[in-house]
Amino acid sequence: MGCRVGVDIGGTFTDFCVFDEDSGALHSLKVLSTPGNPGAEVLAGLRELEQRHGIKADQITYFTHGTTVGVNTVIQRKGINLCLFTTEHFEDVLEVARLKMPDPYDLFSRRPEPLVGREKVFAIPGRMLFDGSEDAPLDEDAVRAAVDAVRAVGGEGIVVSLLHAYRNPAHERRVVEIVNRAAPGLFIVASHQVWPIIREYERTVTAVVAGYVQPRVAHYLGSLQAALVEAGVGSEPMITKSNGGVMTAEAGKTQCAQMLLSGTASGVIGACQVARMADVRDALSLDIGGTSADVAVVRRGQPQYGVGEMIGDFPIHIPTVSVTSIGEGGGSIAWVDAHGVLKVGPESAGSNPGPACYGQGGTRPTITDAFVVCGFLGAPDSAGLGYGQMEMRNEMARDAVATIADPLDMSIEGAAEAMIKVGVSGMYLEVSKLVARYGIDPREMSLVAFGGAGPMLACHVARELNMRRIVIPPTPGVLSAFGGLIADIKNDFIQTVYLDLEDANMPTIRDGFDKLRAEALQWLRHEQAFTGAATLLYSADMRYRGQSFEIDTLLGEQDIGAGNIAALAAAFHGEHERLYEHADVDAPIQMINLRLVIVGQPPKPELPPLAEAEAELAPVQEVRIYADGAWHRAAIYRRQDMRAGHRFKGPAVVAQDDCTTCMLAGFEASVDASGNLVLEAEG
Repeated sequence: MGCRVGVDIGGTFTDFCVFDEDSGALHSLKVLSTPGNPGAEVLAGLRELEQRHGIKADQITYFTHGTTVGVNTVIQRKGINLCLFTTEHFEDVLEVARLKMPDPYDLFSRRPEPLVGREKVFAIPGRMLFDGSEDAPLDEDAVRAAVDAVRAVGGEGIVVSLLHAYRNPAHERRVVEIVNRAAPGLFIVASHQVWPIIREYERTVTAVVAGYVQPRVAHYLGSLQAALVEAGVGSEPMITKSNGGVMTAEAGKTQCAQMLLSGTASGVIGACQVARMADVRDALSLDIGGTSADVAVVRRGQPQYGVGEMIGDFPIHIPTVSVTSIGEGGGSIAWVDAHGVLKVGPESAGSNPGPACYGQGGTRPTITDAFVVCGFLGAPDSAGLGYGQMEMRNEMARDAVATIADPLDMSIEGAAEAMIKVGVSGMYLEVSKLVARYGIDPREMSLVAFGGAGPMLACHVARELNMRRIVIPPTPGVLSAFGGLIADIKNDFIQTVYLDLEDANMPTIRDGFDKLRAEALQWLRHEQAFTGAATLLYSADMRYRGQSFEIDTLLGEQDIGAGNIAALAAAFHGEHERLYEHADVDAPIQMINLRLVIVGQPPKPELPPLAEAEAELAPVQEVRIYADGAWHRAAIYRRQDMRAGHRFKGPAVVAQDDCTTCMLAGFEASVDASGNLVLEAEG
């Protein structure tokens, strides 16, 4: 027995969540992130855990870590100087992409520059056909000449993506062999190793993004491993993945495409657990940090998954928890444009210098400063932000907001509230797009709010969306770290078959699933060294013949083994009906990709119920807050004083170490048995 630690690195704070397996206690902590020295915040947090809670590094038996190194590398375009080898005449695959305009309402919009410029794309003669047969042999001399060309342009790595490698990767494998002999120190990755899917652009762009970040991610993970060993942590660190699972850091060095959205995914996993504990069927998760707001749909306590999620400017076609990221958070900076219009974001004050109210050199007004000016933050008897690391400087916040108020000819409080409303309107716009895409009504859902700024903005967002119920977990500021702590060991496997669903093809389909099953068990048992029970989920990308896109359809293992064509077809018809309210039961069906997900469930923390309230909840003080254009009296409560059954009405402020909940008038709060704070709109 020992301690299980989850860590999530954000733009302003790095969050720690610790479960003591002996006592059952759950501890949390925040330390300032160090963007200039990634990984230093982890070691600082371990030292802080020992000082605050007496938890030593050698007591840590399980360590999970969510990182943004990969996605930040793409966004900032700080990856390696990458080159691309393609089949001859397919050199423009990244430039052509899908011929979609980035903004259909802007005729001058342009697609982003590819991560590999056209001058660094080299053609390799030789061709595989769609069925995996060889049409023309690989030109090995051309491969050697391309290696010389890579050296000439200063290339540091190569991605190989050849036509139809998803069916037969022999040419890609041979190219890798030749490059390794000709240039042993050159980094190289083949598309079939990253994600072997049909469609050349999707497979190529996924491989390019993975190759672009892999050396930097591998270096980061290697440094993390070494630092944890030096600190005395004996367990192999686990890395949270885009699909909501975890894998070993060692595997992450070569499978970094799987972890590009690790931080946002683990937050959604934590939100799903909260939704289940609060008996919430459908919810929107709202994770607001210092730099962004991440929104996801939770149905029946489970996250929604998708492919083609954007990593910066580029789609990646590996299954991920579907999250919409909005460039507005607690540290988003407000500004007035040349036309006198108030704007918020996407620029953020981050952790250095941070909002003006932090007193660390920031002078530009942020959303956090606006809440200080409006009286929600900075009261003398409330908890200090970030576990006492930050003391709110009210005058500094007012001076910053005054730079907005003066050109707009508004009072400082009026300008602060306007900043909040503009920031919330941006979130409303993006959330509206999300719910429209899923065809759901937010009024029928609950809002699970977390992150350092999620509870601060939750009432404002819920009111805009006409949502009547908000659930705020016991430690909302570190829920992403908690999500990584409870995540399963999980991986996805895929094989393209492109077959009609008919009896003659069932042996091939069964063999394909058998191959995926063997690969999955090899990954779980040997690469992840997991010996517990494994769950296998079978599905296939299916479509009616003639359709351009497929639907991922869950299939029964027994139906696959028995070759039950009728049951497999019925599963697809049902999914098509659910999505489009139409199914053509007489139309022929095609299976394009076979999919398998393997899940290993490590032990989960069992949290004790919150004690029942024995007396009314007493506020620690009252403050004046500015909301809805007027001043009001609001009670301040401490979260640590709350027990199951406590109730109170807004306007109110709930202070705790990791965040602050700002309740508006018209909401009533109650505390449930799991310790969740549930806000209900009155009337």
